[in-house]
Amino acid sequence: MTDTKQPDLFAAPPEGDAAITLGAYAEQAYLDYAVSVVRGRALPDVGDGQKPVQRRILYAMQAMGLASGAKPVKSARVVGDVLGKYHPHGDQAAYDAMVRMAQSFSLRYPLIDGHGNFGSRDGDNAAAMRYTEARLTPIARLLLDELDEGTVDFVPNYDGSQEEPQQLPARLPMMLLNGASGIAVGMATEMPSHNLREVARACVELIRHPDMDSARLAELIPGPDFAGGGQIITPPADIAAIYASGRGSLKARARWQFEEMARGQWQLVVYELPPGTSGQKVLEEIEEITNPKVRAGKKSLSPEQLQSKAMMLGLLDAVRDESGKDAAVRLVFEPKTSKVDRDEFVNTLLAQTSMESNAPINLVCIGLDGRPRQKGLRAILDEWVQFRTATVLRRTRHRVEKVSDRIHVLEGRMIVYLNVDEVIQTIRESDEPREALMKRFDLTERQAEDILEMRLRQLARLDGIKVEQELADKRAELLKLQDLLDNASSLKRQLIKEIEADAKQYGDDRRTLIETAERAVLETRVVDEPVTVVVSQKGWLRARQGHGHDASQFTFKQGDDLYGAFECRTTDTLIALGDNGRAYTVAVAGLPSARGDGQPVTTMIDLETGTRITHMLAAAPDSRWLLATRGGFGFATRLSDMTSRQRAGKQFVSLEAGDELLRPVPLFEGALQLALLSAKGKFLVFGLDEVKALSGGGRGTILMGLDDKDGVQQVVPIGRRGLRAAGVYRNKHTEDILAGPALEPYVGKRARKGRQLDVRPKQPVLSPVFE
Repeated sequence: MTDTKQPDLFAAPPEGDAAITLGAYAEQAYLDYAVSVVRGRALPDVGDGQKPVQRRILYAMQAMGLASGAKPVKSARVVGDVLGKYHPHGDQAAYDAMVRMAQSFSLRYPLIDGHGNFGSRDGDNAAAMRYTEARLTPIARLLLDELDEGTVDFVPNYDGSQEEPQQLPARLPMMLLNGASGIAVGMATEMPSHNLREVARACVELIRHPDMDSARLAELIPGPDFAGGGQIITPPADIAAIYASGRGSLKARARWQFEEMARGQWQLVVYELPPGTSGQKVLEEIEEITNPKVRAGKKSLSPEQLQSKAMMLGLLDAVRDESGKDAAVRLVFEPKTSKVDRDEFVNTLLAQTSMESNAPINLVCIGLDGRPRQKGLRAILDEWVQFRTATVLRRTRHRVEKVSDRIHVLEGRMIVYLNVDEVIQTIRESDEPREALMKRFDLTERQAEDILEMRLRQLARLDGIKVEQELADKRAELLKLQDLLDNASSLKRQLIKEIEADAKQYGDDRRTLIETAERAVLETRVVDEPVTVVVSQKGWLRARQGHGHDASQFTFKQGDDLYGAFECRTTDTLIALGDNGRAYTVAVAGLPSARGDGQPVTTMIDLETGTRITHMLAAAPDSRWLLATRGGFGFATRLSDMTSRQRAGKQFVSLEAGDELLRPVPLFEGALQLALLSAKGKFLVFGLDEVKALSGGGRGTILMGLDDKDGVQQVVPIGRRGLRAAGVYRNKHTEDILAGPALEPYVGKRARKGRQLDVRPKQPVLSPVFE
């Protein structure tokens, strides 16, 4: 009998056998690579907020003596030192990381003082490393000053010839101050920058009150503080929710002012932009709108392109970038005339360019446990306070050792001062002076060695008063240090004192304004009038003015026919539903007139490759509709819930493999029940209140239980007058009305299978009877 037991791929190989399956080797190799990218390249550390390459650059520059007051050196020297000693990777990657640390428009608090061309926010690259020079900024001291005080662990470098710090002893949570961005394997981080004073105050408050609530935290840190300023328009409650979960997206926009000119003219000047946006990018977007290109696969400009072009050219006369040394950002927009509405002018620019955009937040970092996780703002602050507390304790213990050693040495020197002649005589007459001194004056080896290393001139003129004063100072310092180790409240006071001192020295005012505002939306003025939307079976659309048209008079291309005629208004929306469950939005006001055959819906939307439109509907935004599938699932929703700003639509109906969407059913006012008829003739009626309403879409709930190879064929809402079943019976058109007692046998609960429908017409078409 064949043994079907699967081998354990991760079990150790037998003794003397180094064989391993290819699958196990590949899996282990990829896991090793993933961990290396996550921990060694892409994600910042919660303690010092640095990625390994950034940490190595800072440490190498400190070792080279490139403090803020030193003369800068060529960047190539720094990169060479970093690569040769600590970071055996590409020189360009190391230089790019160094450049970013020097860019004031990338980091809120740059750590490197760059001299030369270090790039611009317009996307210009930095000059080659042989041309630029660099040194550390004063704020880099917050990361490096305590390195030699036993605060962090050192580990061997890549070849064991050097040692490098595992972390830097950050005196403030630099990860929050400068933010971080990185893509690892299976995870990414997008951390915005924050204001130093606000973060410092939050840390102090957290040390004083470890049970601080989220409302107080939101008051202390109301939101990010971007390097380029700008305005955050997201409501404070939403910002607090994003900080609580560690993931979300903020809406940010540019800041501007109106400059008055001669003869009543004016111009709009943008002086701050949201993160990720540059003046060059805005100019390119405006050029694309005013001089659009035909999209790939299209023969002409789309109606949206033509509409955007006409709108922009009707408002904007000229735009220029006056950014320079005097103003980091200065975009000037001149209106067509001074009579242009200023609010409309600004709203159009914001809506059609990236001057209003989203700023993603994804607070993923490596925690104190060495594991990468998504954390909320409170958790990050908690962990950093733990890190800083441990760092100060290690620094205090290190200082206690140093001070204790100095006291020990000074006590030996006091003995010398009191017995200087005898000490000199003992040294002169002894073959082993160290042992003789230790024996004669009861000194330790450390004290005796210190005395022997002193020059004779120092020994003879040893100033006892100075030694005694220093000894008293060191004993007092030792008591204070020991108090920090023994008293938790003293340690808290010291932490707070240092954080407040650093905040006072390096803090600055907030740059980013946080003020709630509505997102800019283009509003096309449309005359509200009745219109009939004509949809063909092949997806051609047109609009005919007025209501009450005879559908039999509509003409179509050969081989095409009527899908539906929807009586609505020009302010309403048409929704196209794809066989993949996506909902696409088309404005009724933008539909072509009914004089021709119309225009295919595929030219008005960006349809996903390999999919097709199966159903369409046009109605008022607050109209209610039932979306059901042949597999028996469904839910109620409003047309406004299906709308999307994107031409690519949005995913709205979840369809299982092999399932398909039935034609959407309008839920008219007064509908009380829902009737379902299956392909095998099973009929079920239940209360409309049992149907779940989903504003965000989904699969819905089971409407009708089905046998194998059966499927829902018709779904009809029913009012008080009941249901009409129309069809052919004995070669004549026949209608049966199901209401009251006639409908009662089919009434049940949702998700039941129903019973066989008993009416005269074969293959009946169901429709509600209206009062």
